[in-house]
Parts: sequence; structure tokens; C-alpha cells
Amino acid sequence: MFVEVAPPTRLVPALPPNAGTSTTRPSHGSDTAATGAAGTGVAAASGAADASPAPRDRRSAGSLARLLGRGIVPYLYLAPALGMLVVWIYRPLIQTANYSFYSWNLSPDQPAIPQGWHNYHRLFTLPEVGSSVLRTISMIALLLPFTIIIPIIVGLLTAEVRGRARTLYQALIFAPFLVAPVASAAVWQWMLTPDSGIVNRATGLKTNWLHERLPALLSITGIAGWQMLGFAVLVVSAGLASINGDYSEAASVDGASRWQSTRWLTLPLLSPTLVFLVLTTVLLAGTWTFPLIDTLTQGGPVSATTNIYYLLWQYGFKSFDAGFAAAAGVIFFAGFTLVAAFLVWLSDRLTFHDN
Repeated sequence: MFVEVAPPTRLVPALPPNAGTSTTRPSHGSDTAATGAAGTGVAAASGAADASPAPRDRRSAGSLARLLGRGIVPYLYLAPALGMLVVWIYRPLIQTANYSFYSWNLSPDQPAIPQGWHNYHRLFTLPEVGSSVLRTISMIALLLPFTIIIPIIVGLLTAEVRGRARTLYQALIFAPFLVAPVASAAVWQWMLTPDSGIVNRATGLKTNWLHERLPALLSITGIAGWQMLGFAVLVVSAGLASINGDYSEAASVDGASRWQSTRWLTLPLLSPTLVFLVLTTVLLAGTWTFPLIDTLTQGGPVSATTNIYYLLWQYGFKSFDAGFAAAAGVIFFAGFTLVAAFLVWLSDRLTFHDN
């Protein structure tokens, strides 16, 4: 027997008769309040939208500042050195190039007179300029054994010295480099005296070392080479110490003699050091010999020891022709720059590096 049950019904509350049709109009004050609230909400929303990327902008600005700071910091460290280069190197070079077109006697009361290219024309027509260049080349050639050949021999012979003996050897051989050139020139002048000098007594010669053409040139370069020998030996010793000893051991295992290891391993790996010494000798030979020339021979006898540096000094501070000396300085500076560039180019193609 089945009984049918009706579904439950939902009771809806009764409304007043005018509830569904009548509407209440808001007053003017409530409308203004609603509008203000809406405006405030929109403004707040737009402000929130504008303020939302602010942290990201600050982060990007901070990272940019850090990157710029990292890029600027190295230059801040270099700024003092660069400032000194500008003040003491580049500014005088520019002033020298400017003075080369004038005639001036270094007197502050006398104005510089424009000369155009006349100083350069005189420079290429005077025979003494060419002679001084040849003497400078001769001095460089005579100094190369003191800065290349002898240091290699001494460095190879003393490579096995260890302990306190090595320190004593380095101190003894480096000591002449520490002596002031003028002081050493005074001692050598006494040693080279023709009558009572130690050199003539020891050799039995009667040579006037400082007043004859060839002996004077040999004396100047010999004294300069003696002073620079210690520096060159230490540079060569440092180069030998940087070479890995495994190469020589492997060569000896393969049956190579010591001379073969030196010829085919040590010297090629020492080539960057030797190129550095050659470049130093070529560029600084005139500077090394200038105080000796000025103290011992004053460019004589008969200009036998006048190199280009001493000739420039004579033009500027004996003849008081600053414009001509400046022109000669510009030409020689350009010449030595080309020589240095050629040596650097040659070193990149001839040197071997221990990688």
C-alpha cells in the first residue's frame, strides 16, 4: 500500500501593497556623499595603482647606481696618477710642441717670436744633429752587452745559488745601481786620471781616458753599463725564476744536455724579459749617460760624447734657444715613439710565453 506525500512548500512573507511599485529618491546630500565616496575610492585605487611600481623603480634605480659606482670606483683610484700624468707629462709635451714654432731665449722679459717651421728646417740641415744621433746609437750598442749578454751569463751561472749567499750576491751586484751618477762619476774621474789613476796603473797604459775621442766614449758607456748591470742581472734572475723547472727536467730525461736545454728552452722562455731590457736600454740610454757626460766630459772631446739628450740641453740652456730645442725634442720624441712601437710589435712575434 502506497501513500503519496506532498513536497514541502516555501513560505514567502507578504509585502505591503505599494512596496513593489514605489521607489524612494535619495536626497541631494546623500547623492553628494555617494559621489564623494566614489571619487575617494577611485582616487585611492589610482593612487594604489601609481604607488604599486614605486618599490620596483627604487630597486632599479639602486641597481643602476651600484653599477655606475662599480664603474667609477676604478677610475677614482686612477685619478691621482692620471692627474700627475697630465700635469707632468702631457701638459709639458703640448707646451713643447707649441714652443717649437717660436724663437725664445727663456727670458720672461722677452716675448716669443713666431717662427713657423723654421726651427724644424734648421734641425734637418745642421750636421751636428745627425752626428749626435749616430753617437747615441753607438752608446746604445755599447750598453747592450751590459744589459743583455753579461746579465744572462751571470744569471745562468748563479741560478743555483741559495740561502744567504744568494742574498749577499744580489746585494753586491745591485749596489752600483743605488749610487748616484754624479758621485760615481767623481770616483771614476779619479780612477781614470792619466798619471796616477788606478786604471792606468793596473793596465800599464798611459791613456787619457776622458780627453781622447774613442776612450772618452768607451769610458762613458762603460761607467753607465757598470751602474746598470745590477739592475739587468736582477731582472734576468727574476725571469729565470719564473720559468717552470719541469721543462729542463723533461729535457734531461730525453737526453738533452745542459747547453741544449739552455739554448732551446731557457732562452726562448726568457725572451719577454730580454725584450724588456732591450726596450729599456734603447729608450733610457741617453738618460743614463747624461749625468756622466755633464760631469766628466761636457760633451767632449770635440763633441765625441755628445748624444741627442746632451745636445738638446746645450740648445736650451747654453745657447738659450728654447724654440729650437723644443723642435728637436718633438722630433726625437716622435722617433723614439716609433722605435718603441716597433720593438713592441717585434716582441709580440718573437717572444715565447710559459702558459
